[in-house]
Amino acid sequence: MFDLYGYQDIFLKGAWLTLQVALLSLILAVALGLLAALAKLSHSKILTSIATIYTTVIRGIPDLILMLIIFFGGQVLINNMSYGFNEWINEVLTGYYPNHEWTSYLPDYIDISPYLAGIITIGFIFGAYMAETFRGAILSVSKGQLEAATAYGMNKYKRFFRIMFPQMMRHALPGLGNNWLVLLKTTALVSIIGLQDMVKIAGDASGSTQKPFTFYLVVALVFLFYTSVSTAFLKWAEHKYSIRTR
Repeated sequence: MFDLYGYQDIFLKGAWLTLQVALLSLILAVALGLLAALAKLSHSKILTSIATIYTTVIRGIPDLILMLIIFFGGQVLINNMSYGFNEWINEVLTGYYPNHEWTSYLPDYIDISPYLAGIITIGFIFGAYMAETFRGAILSVSKGQLEAATAYGMNKYKRFFRIMFPQMMRHALPGLGNNWLVLLKTTALVSIIGLQDMVKIAGDASGSTQKPFTFYLVVALVFLFYTSVSTAFLKWAEHKYSIRTR
């Protein structure tokens, strides 16, 4: 149907890379979202403040700007820390050994992988959105059931995994699904930091073949396929979680 001018194989690799980034970012976002939600609902003012600042800042800055800040700023920060560590170690050793020569114990320059940076950035961004989803879901769980679990002698971990988590997921699933669909489409931003995903490959192929409509239309159809499969799976999951309540 579409002539990709010899870019079929590399385009398939880019599509698979896009899906990898999305799934790994989702795992990170869910983990961060749960931690932030629990922190917001905790009795610790410090944890609540940290979680509130995290969700407020992340939700208030465009994703593209955050991607650039975390990728380039994170690279500068890591390299400055690496240089500072080398400098500190050499100063300490010079104090003990006056003839000590400068040595690099950590690399002089650390190049962050766009793949890793993309996963961390997207996971970090959507962790803030997941936090609000999970916070609302946790508040929806009946306190009476948690009190009953305590009366039965369950500790806080058993209460969470046996009572809180299953019911919380039923309430969180619609919001979780929406966040996943947005996260999936946000992976297109990783092309700006050099990751060879299908958007970057489509851009390069468009430049060499002068057929931008063809390649970007294929990208759109692949994303549509991913989101359609995801929507079908989410409907199945919502149906399964709602069986007991019906």
